[in-house]
Amino acid sequence: MLTKQLVQNAISDLPERFTLDEVIQRIYVLNKIESARKKSKEGKTYSTTEAKKKLAKWLK
Repeated sequence: MLTKQLVQNAISDLPERFTLDEVIQRIYVLNKIESARKKSKEGKTYSTTEAKKKLAKWLK
């Protein structure tokens, strides 16, 4: 879950003029990163071997 501080920091790093799409994209990416960090802390990750097996059909 995002915190207000993380979102405020992300917005404050934007240039003086920006589009709504840029804000939404930044918050979306931030949310994905936080979600991945949480899963990593919970041990819900894949080893390199497991990841390669899962992605094998796309890596051909």
